[in-house]
Amino acid sequence: MPLKYLISACLAGHAVRYDAKSIPLRGLQRLMQTHEVITACPEMLGGLSCPRLPAEIQNGSALDVLNGHAQVKDVLGTDVSKAFIEGAYQTLKLAQQHDVDIVVLKEFSPSCGTHAIYDGSFSRTKIEGQGITATLLMQHGFQVMSEHEFLAMIEEQF
Repeated sequence: MPLKYLISACLAGHAVRYDAKSIPLRGLQRLMQTHEVITACPEMLGGLSCPRLPAEIQNGSALDVLNGHAQVKDVLGTDVSKAFIEGAYQTLKLAQQHDVDIVVLKEFSPSCGTHAIYDGSFSRTKIEGQGITATLLMQHGFQVMSEHEFLAMIEEQF
């Protein structure tokens, strides 16, 4: 039976990023012909608009945000943590409903980063860490990978 994927909507060509752009993932069309692919933007699922102000995790990790000990703030200082947390839980619900095997998320995003995110200073400085959605999905046993890992994997398959 083919694997089921949940992929960040921006990687599937949907203009849902904070800047109302997408970053289409090459090779995805081939995958969609042979596998079930669900797309989601956690930030949009959490109620944020598009476009929206850039946001970063501040004063802690994604786990700290989920536990109420850190925040996600936009560039003007508005706390948007609730929307990021809600979006993470909505994405988890989708992954569970569709019995997804692999989740592919956009690296560096405060929602979707799997290995690295921005440091919270809005200086484009990257640090080791995970986004809120990536953290929540991993806590629930989902295999989560960045688009870079995914590309390497599908190049081996096709």
